[in-house]
Amino acid sequence: MKKLTWFVISCLLLAGIPASGCDSSQSTRISFTGAGASFPYPIYSYWAYIYEEVTGVEINYQAIGSGGGISVIKGGQVDFGASDKPLEIDELDEDGLIQFPMLIGGVVPVVNVPGIGPGELRLSGDTLARLFLGEITNWSDQEILVFNTEMELPDLDVTVVHRADGSGTTWIFSNYLDKVSSVWGNRVGVGKSLDWPVGLGANKNEGVAQNVMTVPGSIGYVEYAYAHENDMTYCALQNRNGRFVTPTIESFKAAAANADWGNAPGYYMVLVDQPGDESWPITGASFILIEKDQDDYDKARGMLEFFDWCFTHGQDRAIELDYVPIPENVVEMIENTWADEITVGGEVVWE
Repeated sequence: MKKLTWFVISCLLLAGIPASGCDSSQSTRISFTGAGASFPYPIYSYWAYIYEEVTGVEINYQAIGSGGGISVIKGGQVDFGASDKPLEIDELDEDGLIQFPMLIGGVVPVVNVPGIGPGELRLSGDTLARLFLGEITNWSDQEILVFNTEMELPDLDVTVVHRADGSGTTWIFSNYLDKVSSVWGNRVGVGKSLDWPVGLGANKNEGVAQNVMTVPGSIGYVEYAYAHENDMTYCALQNRNGRFVTPTIESFKAAAANADWGNAPGYYMVLVDQPGDESWPITGASFILIEKDQDDYDKARGMLEFFDWCFTHGQDRAIELDYVPIPENVVEMIENTWADEITVGGEVVWE
């Protein structure tokens, strides 16, 4: 935890708060809860830890999957929900919610194949779809070998690992497969929860990562931070321009470069299969969901101050975990949305 020390101090200084003797007498009375996507959990949990150190405000975030996050914010069980599947404007309006992007990252296919290192195995989108459809059942299949002519792939059965819970990561992943494979679209489709043709189900990114790391011959999909932190073997993918690329913050940025947030009602945005030589094809944004009409002014204001702090002071750590920060001009748009739409008893919360 050595990184925490310098990061805490730098955040304290940025916030104008002394590194010792912080007066949190008022802020300690404020706490709030969030739940949802596991895709952003590594950075959300870190931000929450640092913010409590800085201000005394406690944020409890539980990674229960995007489906759970949508459900609990609609049910009023949490102060904010988190989802990697954005809601369309009609659904937001129906439930009295707003959403906004918090960060951008990538979903990556990960494998456990002897002799294969990170980024070495090349797959096209169609080949990836056929693996998860159960149509390719052995790692020595000719369809895999055609992109990996210089590799010796073993005669080893393929074991698919997928999410068992309702997941925005699954929504992003299946959205991509739907775009690159008509067979996938006809047989499986897009969703947070799917009727998988084959494979082992596991909960959350952690569960998929753990299964892939322990089952030889397995293939799964996780948010990139989980692959990175666990030294997992990720694949190179052929993107829309026909180039094989690996998951990096640069390839995530390339995929997000054409995002037109200003013309996205309710900030609804899908970033998979974007054009560009360097674009990572399974890129997605992660969203926060909150109620427009809040009950407690201090709590609502404190929650927005936390999100503002994340945008302003938390981006260095986000980049270290290979997330792409939301551009400053989009942050300005988001905070204008807060000012326009979030109220307590008709009183504006954010000015």
